[in-house]
Amino acid sequence: MRELRVVIADDHPVVLVGLREVIQRDECFTLAGEALNSSQLVEQLALHQPALVITDFNMPGDDTYGDGLQLIEYISEHFPAVKILVLTMVSNQLIISRLLEMGVAGVIAKSHIHQEIGKALSALANDRPYEAPAAPATSVMINPKVIDERFSTLSPREVEVLRLVVSGSSVGDIARLLDRSVKTVSTQKVSAMRKLEVLNDHALITYCIKADPFEQ
Repeated sequence: MRELRVVIADDHPVVLVGLREVIQRDECFTLAGEALNSSQLVEQLALHQPALVITDFNMPGDDTYGDGLQLIEYISEHFPAVKILVLTMVSNQLIISRLLEMGVAGVIAKSHIHQEIGKALSALANDRPYEAPAAPATSVMINPKVIDERFSTLSPREVEVLRLVVSGSSVGDIARLLDRSVKTVSTQKVSAMRKLEVLNDHALITYCIKADPFEQ
């Protein structure tokens, strides 16, 4: 069987080490390259043209490639022949569904990586679809503890930005009001959305209104 070239990417070196060991033990694959961020990943893909990329969903991005859905969309468009296996801490089913709609080969929760990475590689090596274990059907909106935990991860500046977003202010308005750059405010908003696991502005506002985290 022809060995399939793989590029792996994660901003946590310990994860890269684990992936490297799994790949090197599997005779179906050969490790072609590694990356710690989005720019390095795109460089490795262009250089090696691998059959498979295993990448973290959230990594340090940049204005060109970003991370998350933006990065996966870029890879899909510019390297259509490569299969994409996504590793993520995100449990939001909207995001996972969107990834699958974009054509990724699979999504593995990082909490299950040790149990699932071998299964995923075996399936892909044999040109079979990989199906991750179904996530339990739970709603964050009926679990106050989860809501509190997620909001507790926000920085004071992120909370400040969200409060103004929910009140109807645009990023530009918030930047002027708080005397910050538009880029800074946008970064803080995106960071907060990731922590809360919401996909777009509508979901963000709906989440915040229902959760009412700003109630004094």
